[in-house]
Amino acid sequence: MDQHAIAQCVATVVGTRRSVRAFKPTPLDRAVVEQILEEASTAPSGANIQPWRVYVVTGAIKDELADILVTAFRAGSAPAPAHFPDPLPDGFRTRLMDFGARYYASLGIDRNDTPARMRQTEKNFSFFGAPVGLIISIDRRLKPHSWIDIGLFAQNLMIAAKARGIDTCPQVAFAQFHDQIASYLHMPDEEITAFGISMGYGDAEAPVNQTRMPRQPVQDFTRMLGFPAV
Repeated sequence: MDQHAIAQCVATVVGTRRSVRAFKPTPLDRAVVEQILEEASTAPSGANIQPWRVYVVTGAIKDELADILVTAFRAGSAPAPAHFPDPLPDGFRTRLMDFGARYYASLGIDRNDTPARMRQTEKNFSFFGAPVGLIISIDRRLKPHSWIDIGLFAQNLMIAAKARGIDTCPQVAFAQFHDQIASYLHMPDEEITAFGISMGYGDAEAPVNQTRMPRQPVQDFTRMLGFPAV
């Protein structure tokens, strides 16, 4: 395959990756999951420390963990998610509000319908029905730069999966239930849950999977310096 064909192939895989929130029950073979993880592990990391740790759950183990998390969610036994600062700066808040409008519209949920929104949020903790769930953790003693490394690992993982026609959804929602996750998975004390990933074959017919989230044009988030004037 020539370089242009390779570039086109990579662009297609990267460009068609989506966060999928409705999955078919079709199981994934362990060997395929292990191959995806092996390819994900080629991600760069500062001084090659490879800070990612992964717990892969499926079958009865996944279902039991999901039951624990759904119960905790319903009980309100976790602190409020703190993914973003409060207040969120205006530019970011605009995109957040746009995401919410598109997401809930795809599900036919009025944004003012709090019970319906909570029911949808709850689906995070059953991995949106995916056959495989991954919990990504990191040593809590590491500095923020190492968290970049696990992001690179996760992107590698999602691209490696998509190249095989397997869909994913990265979910920071799991982080708020670290205590329950750590207890069930017997994590060492030094580990902290960073996020989870649902993985399987997406249900293309589900409306939530047909919604496309816009991206900023390159010129809006980039300064090109030193190139000849166009």
